[in-house]
Amino acid sequence: MKNISVNTFIHILFTMVITILISAFMLFLSWHEDRAKIEEYKRYQLLTLTFISELKLIPTQEKLHELYRKLSLLEVQKDDKKLIKKHIETYGETIFSGDSQYGLLRVFKIEDVQYIYVQRMGYNLLLVDNKQEEHYLEYAASIWLFVIFIFLLLYLAVLKKLKPLKRLHREIEKFAKGDMTIRVSYFCDDEIGKIAKSFNRAIEHINELSASKNLFMRNLMHELKTPITKGRIVVEMLEDESSKKILIRSFNRMNELITELAEIERVTAHTFDPYLEEATLEVILDRSKKLLINDSKKIEIDVSNDTIVTDIQLLSLALKNLLDNGIKYSVDNRVCIYSYGDNIRVISKGEKLKHPLSYYLEPFSQEEKRSQGFGLGLYIVNSILEKLQHKFSYRYEDGRNIFIIDCHPKEVEIGDTTLIL
Repeated sequence: MKNISVNTFIHILFTMVITILISAFMLFLSWHEDRAKIEEYKRYQLLTLTFISELKLIPTQEKLHELYRKLSLLEVQKDDKKLIKKHIETYGETIFSGDSQYGLLRVFKIEDVQYIYVQRMGYNLLLVDNKQEEHYLEYAASIWLFVIFIFLLLYLAVLKKLKPLKRLHREIEKFAKGDMTIRVSYFCDDEIGKIAKSFNRAIEHINELSASKNLFMRNLMHELKTPITKGRIVVEMLEDESSKKILIRSFNRMNELITELAEIERVTAHTFDPYLEEATLEVILDRSKKLLINDSKKIEIDVSNDTIVTDIQLLSLALKNLLDNGIKYSVDNRVCIYSYGDNIRVISKGEKLKHPLSYYLEPFSQEEKRSQGFGLGLYIVNSILEKLQHKFSYRYEDGRNIFIIDCHPKEVEIGDTTLIL
């Protein structure tokens, strides 16, 4: 029940209520039919006893008429008796028969009319049952229809009341996909209206924070670029080669950090959409090697010339970060890259990662002894691959760290591989 939507729950609830009402009415119909048969049987038993006992006393015509009135009966006229008797013989259905040593009484039914034939000691009476029909069934049906109507009105009213929730859900989904201009218009001041207003306020607050963050990042990178550029110019004038190399390496690292932060800012933006096109792995890898700061001769390459659909620039950047990490943290400062169809593997010799892969996919996370980087490499790789809808996984085999990019992911096999979607 926890995973059932509110609309589905309401549909089930009202369906159960309507089903219970229909079942109850059907039971009432069955009970009413049985009750009517019992009442009818008792009535005809009473008629049998009454007529046989009264006719025993040879009543006058006035007493008979009084008896008819009390028992709600009408005497069939002489002119109609022959015709009715023929109808009874042809179409009549006997529904009751009672007799004794003093006489008999039979009840015949033709369509909806019930005729009573009484015979005793020369008396032959043909009567029509004139008892007024009870309207319990009509009253019950009217009440039942009224209740059903009320419940249907309540059902429609609840669905109408919850309809804004669907619209609110659609707007939230648009917001989650990056549409920061979403506003929910809801004019009632009920709970859904309050949620809509709170959602609008939250969007405004998030937009303000996003604008402040973007402004801060732009200003920060601009302010850092200027002194780094000036410092690099000054460093080139130094005569001490040892100090010069150290400072140049430091400035390069700061430039690299600013570039990575800018790339993170671009890739993780909700409004960013990758530009997908066909490209071969060789073209993508050539671009990755050009982005590398490390010597590309330290890379062993064995890739096929298969074509994949991806964002060339983004995938090149992701491979560049994987290759750079492999060179930095391998025991022999070398890295291998292989491809198997749409499956790309970056392999380097070294110690197994101490934490699960998900730990290293957070920004600025790295092992304590690894001080060469800023802990952004795998975070950028994962952010890019998520945008490209490629799968990223890791495993350790025979002293080698293996990072795998599946450009066309299929069913994930359960094993020692930790997959990050």
